[in-house]
Amino acid sequence: MTVIDREVKLDIEWLSGSIGAVIRGLDLRDLDDATVAAVRQVWLERKVVFFPDQFLDPDSHLAFAAYFGTATEGHPVIPGIAGYPNIFEIDYTKARELYATYGDVSNRRQGIDWHTDVTFVKRPPLGSILNAKVIPPSGGDTMWSDQGAALRDLSPSLQDYLSTLHAVHDGRDTFKNALKQFGKAKWEGKQFEELEPVTHPVVRTHPETGEKVLFVNPGFTSHIVELDRRESDVLLRFLYEHSVRPEFTVRYHWTAGDVGFWDNRSTQHAVVGDFGKQHWLIQRVTLKGDQPA
Repeated sequence: MTVIDREVKLDIEWLSGSIGAVIRGLDLRDLDDATVAAVRQVWLERKVVFFPDQFLDPDSHLAFAAYFGTATEGHPVIPGIAGYPNIFEIDYTKARELYATYGDVSNRRQGIDWHTDVTFVKRPPLGSILNAKVIPPSGGDTMWSDQGAALRDLSPSLQDYLSTLHAVHDGRDTFKNALKQFGKAKWEGKQFEELEPVTHPVVRTHPETGEKVLFVNPGFTSHIVELDRRESDVLLRFLYEHSVRPEFTVRYHWTAGDVGFWDNRSTQHAVVGDFGKQHWLIQRVTLKGDQPA
């Protein structure tokens, strides 16, 4: 599919009914303002977009991110790569070492379960830009789920009720070992020694599109404030299962050099752990966001 926005012509392939697109033919090192605006529109509509054959170095990765926002620290707790504190690197081949940093590894699998990045802070990220460095020839896909489509699929009365609720997001259990190891955390330039739980609406309004989206995830959501804990557990379990039904999702198989850019405000994502012992390494830049409302 080719989309023309005034003088800008983009070569776009939709990847599912509601979420995901591949944009071909661009050099992310050299974009004019009109092209950036056109890409942003596709990204806002499709929630995650991919750019093949880019092979960005760290400086180019950060320069591309700057077209769309301001880079945060690579991760609130785990340091970035040498010389680039805003670039977070994950070597999934070392999954058990990674989980040892995160917390207890006894019940962890090689994949990364459904979550939305860093919702345990007051201002979660706007989005993230992943740079595929080393990709196995088989396995290692990532999935994303459209949280606007998931909300719209619920009955209107349940949508209305969910819009009255708030949920606590808590990163302490996940990153307690990392805090012990690194001694402190940092987000948006502010250092802190402990992660404090935060409260966000269960349904947030996307600040750019106005879309209503579910904003709970099994990675960091603890409980719903207005409900008894038993009631909260049941409702959250239903929402977690519902929000990642196949019809709301897209699955992408990476190739080295790919760049993927997702909207963290309206998606969840998960890593498929089917790559065995093959080498898989990515680098990620995360953009500053806003307080959910």
